[in-house]
Amino acid sequence: MRRSRRLAVPLLAVLLVGAAVIGSGVVGTPGALRLRGADVSFTLQEEAAGTVLRDGGRTAPIESVLAAHGATHVRLRVWVDPAAGSSGDLATALALARRAQAVGLGVVLTLHYSDTWADNENQTPPAAWAGLDAAGLAAAVEEHTRAVVSAFADQGTPADVVSIGNEVDHGMLWPVGSVSGGDWSGFARLVRAGLRGLAEASGPPPSSMVHLAGGGDAVRAAAFADRLRDEGVLPDVWGLSYYPFWHGSLDDLGRTVSALAAASGTDVLVVETAHPWTLQDADGTGNIVATRDQLPDGDRFPPTPEGQVAWYEELRRVLTAVPDGRALGFMVWEPGWGSAVEAAPGAGNQHDNLTLFDRDGRGLPALAALRPPADAV
Repeated sequence: MRRSRRLAVPLLAVLLVGAAVIGSGVVGTPGALRLRGADVSFTLQEEAAGTVLRDGGRTAPIESVLAAHGATHVRLRVWVDPAAGSSGDLATALALARRAQAVGLGVVLTLHYSDTWADNENQTPPAAWAGLDAAGLAAAVEEHTRAVVSAFADQGTPADVVSIGNEVDHGMLWPVGSVSGGDWSGFARLVRAGLRGLAEASGPPPSSMVHLAGGGDAVRAAAFADRLRDEGVLPDVWGLSYYPFWHGSLDDLGRTVSALAAASGTDVLVVETAHPWTLQDADGTGNIVATRDQLPDGDRFPPTPEGQVAWYEELRRVLTAVPDGRALGFMVWEPGWGSAVEAAPGAGNQHDNLTLFDRDGRGLPALAALRPPADAV
């Protein structure tokens, strides 16, 4: 089958309180692995630093390499007011969306409601929103979401999936939206505001997503979905980050995806994942994965190009086995992010051995994992 450029069949993002539909989106026909791709948000910085990628002996931009291997989407992040020269500004994301569309790839958009990285350990409100109360933050989230999503649609590159926040296991926009004290009302109010922003944006309505970090903890993920549902909120898609060196084995991932899908009745996207192809550090700052014993299946899937291939093939198998085809797919975390670009000034890159390209920019064999599922060919 020809690679899908756009996911086609809508599921509804439902605000359960009052059964009001406040957003809808495109998530595709039933079946696993319908969405495959990678986060490419560092691309312009890499290119400015002189990074050149090659695949099959020919130079090519990363989006072309991904598309050639069967990817359907790129993932892009947008911060509110990032520092100059960072990777999360809207103009960069829009430029990368245009490049992605030119080779037939759709967009998964992640909104960090922060001026920098927002994740399960950091959810700092943007400086411009400092001092806002709950109502003010909700209004800011709604307007920011509407404006950013409209910007993608207005340039002819509408997002297919939009994540309301990034790794929001403990809420977002702390302290107002924190759930750590057991009160979820502030967080739920902010998510609903984001969903309203999606519904108000121009262009075709994207699918909504809520993204959790703990891709290997089935009990916690299902409990989170249940708790948010109790607050009257259900996204179209649940997102998970899954890194074996932090979140356990691929079997743990399979159980988590299955539990989350069953708890919510919606699709689940592994929106971040990666596996090392080497233990060598390229920039002298050390790497997140420095020893084989950090990998739960390190003997089975060693940190080598061959081990990386085998790991991604098992990832595909595990996701395909999720009941009812609820595993929407997976996105590789920044496969082109090499040592030329730092995560932050002075921080280096501790992920330079998790790429899908070697130190000379040559595509690694694991790119084959982006191919369509066998039953879609």
